[in-house]
Amino acid sequence: MNTDAPSPSQPLVPTESHSVTEPPPQNFSFSKLFVGKEGLRAGWGVLIFIALFVAFMSIAMAINSKLHPGQQRPTSTTLISLSFGYVQESMLAAAALLSTWIMSKIERRGRTYGVGGRSKLSLFLAGLLSGLVLISLLVFILWKSGLLVIEGSLIFGSDIFRYGPLWLFAFFLVGLAEESLTRGYLLYTLTRGLAWFYQYLFKTRHSNALGFWTAAVILSVIFFLGHTGNPGESPVGLLSVFAAGMFFSLSVWRTGSLWWAIGMHAAWDWGQSFLFGVADSGLMVQHHLLGTHPAGKPVFSGGTTGPEGSIYILGVLALGTLIIVFTLPKRQYIAASAAASDIAQPAIASA
Repeated sequence: MNTDAPSPSQPLVPTESHSVTEPPPQNFSFSKLFVGKEGLRAGWGVLIFIALFVAFMSIAMAINSKLHPGQQRPTSTTLISLSFGYVQESMLAAAALLSTWIMSKIERRGRTYGVGGRSKLSLFLAGLLSGLVLISLLVFILWKSGLLVIEGSLIFGSDIFRYGPLWLFAFFLVGLAEESLTRGYLLYTLTRGLAWFYQYLFKTRHSNALGFWTAAVILSVIFFLGHTGNPGESPVGLLSVFAAGMFFSLSVWRTGSLWWAIGMHAAWDWGQSFLFGVADSGLMVQHHLLGTHPAGKPVFSGGTTGPEGSIYILGVLALGTLIIVFTLPKRQYIAASAAASDIAQPAIASA
């Protein structure tokens, strides 16, 4: 008989402890406010970029005011000079690109935010051709409808070959500045944050697209607001600015690159301002090729706004949309920090 066996009333004592230890409480980390699983949070990225851009523009404008005291912004009754155009657009382009470069170093995402990537030259040239064709079509419609009167050439001979290329490069700076600022880093980063938000709320595989187009609307509104101070603008003109913002965003969504939009933007503005001598958002430049003036109701002719103030521009932008969809290479626009380039498969990053 085993005398070591416990009696029924004697409790069994376990030989080993199997108690589960609770995980230690996670301490709050201040850095988590700024950095998530995918690096710097999108909201902070946007704020830092804006702060950098404002700082660089403030410095550039202070230097410019010292070098060119008394320089004033053109009005509807004055013409923009080459020197003013070069100085203003160079400052904007430099501030936008430098801010983008600094953010690329801070975030270390391996991206160039649409300025780099593949096929830059081919996309840029395709954009130039598309912009020239579309603005020529709009001016042709206005001219044949009697809504635009072409008076004749204002410059001749060597002046054409002098001012034409100079203004083309000036408008290249316009395209580079405005597209880099409104559809480069900010579009990518807002897309990243909003895609995370949509994924968190709805668990949808379309969160990347929803984030992109929400960001595109926000930045197109800002693009619209940036033109409200232009002299000679009109409600139709401002509507076309918003539509153009969405139009350029479509090209970025399609190609993952800014270069088609930069080329299109440059050629469109060059065609209006230099080639056809019409107002561009209410502003005109010196040394343009043709002398013109609008005729008829401003809602159709564009009035003091120029062709962008004509309701016909919506049809031209619709045609431009078909050009984007059927002629440009289709590449997936992504908002993922793990990508080594601007073109990759979609993924959702932390906000």
